[in-house]
Amino acid sequence: MFAKFFAASLAVFAGLIPLFVAAKPIPCPLDPLLEIPTNWQMTPDEFENHFKDGENKLFTWLTKDRNRAKIGRKLYSNTEIDLTVFEGAVPVEEAIVDFSDGKLNLVTLSIFNRGDAGDISVEEFGDHFKTTGKGVGETIGTKPRRKDADPNSGLLTAGYTWYSRENGSAVLEHNEKAIDGGDREFLRLRFARPDANGPLAASMLHRRGGAATRLRDLPDNLEKADNGDVFIANLPMVDQGAKGYCVAATTQRAFEYYGIGADMHQIAQIAESDPEKGTSTLLMAKQLDKIDYRFKTRLDIIGMGSPGKLTDVKVKKGEYFVGKEVDERKFLKKIHSYIDIGLPLLWSLELGRYPETPQLNPQTSGGHMRMIIGYNDSTEEIIFSDSWGYGHEFKKMKMSDAYKATHGLFVLKPTVH
Repeated sequence: MFAKFFAASLAVFAGLIPLFVAAKPIPCPLDPLLEIPTNWQMTPDEFENHFKDGENKLFTWLTKDRNRAKIGRKLYSNTEIDLTVFEGAVPVEEAIVDFSDGKLNLVTLSIFNRGDAGDISVEEFGDHFKTTGKGVGETIGTKPRRKDADPNSGLLTAGYTWYSRENGSAVLEHNEKAIDGGDREFLRLRFARPDANGPLAASMLHRRGGAATRLRDLPDNLEKADNGDVFIANLPMVDQGAKGYCVAATTQRAFEYYGIGADMHQIAQIAESDPEKGTSTLLMAKQLDKIDYRFKTRLDIIGMGSPGKLTDVKVKKGEYFVGKEVDERKFLKKIHSYIDIGLPLLWSLELGRYPETPQLNPQTSGGHMRMIIGYNDSTEEIIFSDSWGYGHEFKKMKMSDAYKATHGLFVLKPTVH
């Protein structure tokens, strides 16, 4: 049986960022991001000038082109940033701010998530939900439309949506049954400008689950450089923070690329991720195999095992069995075939065993999940990305070393053609 065969080789993927030490908090109201309609004219420079405390930035850019930024409570190791919205009435754990064409495009507020905040009472969760909903209605200027969870059609969240042709759209959502006494995993709010760009904005307007991007359109994201690099562009970047969420964060990037609005907190709930310990390869494979159809995606397990000893996997009635060997030739062939049609790969591996460009800190080691986004046959390298934010978008490793470091290789395919 697969579980017994690989029991010794499966690594737990933990976060690689130092834990936060609390100190006197810095106030940071997020209301300027929601001052409709003038907020939609905010530029990256204006954003930088507003969200700082003296010379200290209250945010970090997640991309070199300044198209995505993160404001989080735990940005610094020696102090906390006190994030609030609606004139201080609602606390916020994290804000992701997206720009397009030089203007504010979309704002995602994680009002509560288990990974960052731990537990929350039913009463407090409900108060945040009601207060946020009231604030959104006053901001957008329209009545809400109820959004019920429907796992069979890919809608795994519940809440409300608002839409205004002049002011934009908003979605307030939580995990199923969180308001009705079930587990409280996350409470998330998104605002998008009226002409918002990108798959994530498109997902907000869908009345069903699944990808907002069609499979046949994904090859349009492929770029080929003069130096031989072949890679997928336009992949969203996230930062998993101090949590052991590298698998959930990498999956979020794939989902967002397809126009599926699930973030790492929602995925972590489904995968039963432990924010302190991470997620094992086997557990993530099992959980994704159970729920991928709800997102209208399909999980392809290319190979799992110990470094240099991969096999394919046969799944029968929920049980995982060892299949045929996946040698280096097949490993690379699969990478080429998926990249060529615009599909990134989820890659679990052992860090620190082989050189890479740019080189990791020599002390960095252990199990981790990355995203393979391309290859270069002339230099015999794969191109990959880590879910650690700015500076981790584009990296390389020799193909032979990548194979020898691998614990598992997966693809999540959207089934909407």
